[in-house]
Amino acid sequence: MKNNLMKIKHMALISVLGLGVTFSSCQIDQAEEIEGPTQVAAKPSMGPTNIAARITDVGKDGKEIFDVTEVQPKPIGGMEAWNAYLTNNLIYPAEAKQMGIEGTVIAVFVINSDGTISNPEILRGIGGGADEEVIRLLNNAPNWEPAKQKDRVVNCRMRLPVRFKLS
Repeated sequence: MKNNLMKIKHMALISVLGLGVTFSSCQIDQAEEIEGPTQVAAKPSMGPTNIAARITDVGKDGKEIFDVTEVQPKPIGGMEAWNAYLTNNLIYPAEAKQMGIEGTVIAVFVINSDGTISNPEILRGIGGGADEEVIRLLNNAPNWEPAKQKDRVVNCRMRLPVRFKLS
């Protein structure tokens, strides 16, 4: 009986000490509550990842790629010609058909200052060969009229959703 009482006291003491250490080691700061999105000041860094990002974030001409421009790039012949190109050249992959895969592939690519398309990548894919089909379409696509920023031709990043739907 005495041993059980001693064990209970030791367990209680260990629990209290554990809680004490836990509470004393936590630092709780009263931070100002933030509403909505905020911007954080960029910290200058010359690490290898920063250099790699700079190398891949330039167009074919070695100049900056814009995400937003004053004058958007557009397909030669307009959106009707672009939609016709996609309709006439898109092949629904056999694997995707067989597996019943449907959905939207979202690709990102660069319209270079000379109007060519480069660096196609998949942001969100659906598999079954559909992602590769979108990359194939972009690699073979006709040139575009390049974007303009402050009356000069610039490289511009574009996003393209391509919907695959079985009928």
